[in-house]
Amino acid sequence: MRAIAIANRHPRLRFRPGEVARVFQVLERHHAAIAPRQPALAAGELSVAFLTDGALARLHAQFLADPAPTDVITFAGDPALGLAGEICVSADAAARQARGARAFARELTLYLVHGWLHLAGYDDLAPAKKRAMRRAEARALRQLAGAAAVPRFVLSSPRRRKGASR
Repeated sequence: MRAIAIANRHPRLRFRPGEVARVFQVLERHHAAIAPRQPALAAGELSVAFLTDGALARLHAQFLADPAPTDVITFAGDPALGLAGEICVSADAAARQARGARAFARELTLYLVHGWLHLAGYDDLAPAKKRAMRRAEARALRQLAGAAAVPRFVLSSPRRRKGASR
């Protein structure tokens, strides 16, 4: 079983880390069905970070020279260092895309799947490659739903500052 390091750096996001780890266990167990013709992920620990829009935009600017907000950034691993890769996702982006708690959990899970597919060798820059990635995402989400492995993510409402007017 692969080691999975999970960091929640979003102040309002709540989830059970074991449920997130299960996402990747299911994805890896069904790799051949989800990502045919793609190699298995590199050996080593998989790192997953849940971030705010601002934190992910800073990473986007620092490592990809693009300060625009984004939903997922994936960093390739280095098997020589025992790293399979890192997936950084914005819970804020998922909340904007989703309507309701169930849709939010599915959208945030989709971001995890998207990052995992990048680590498995998928690219989504060219239209044909993007279509292939979308098909793989759909296969992965079906596998996760069938295994009851979509985490119960909860994003609490922002707290109002004292004295803030409505």
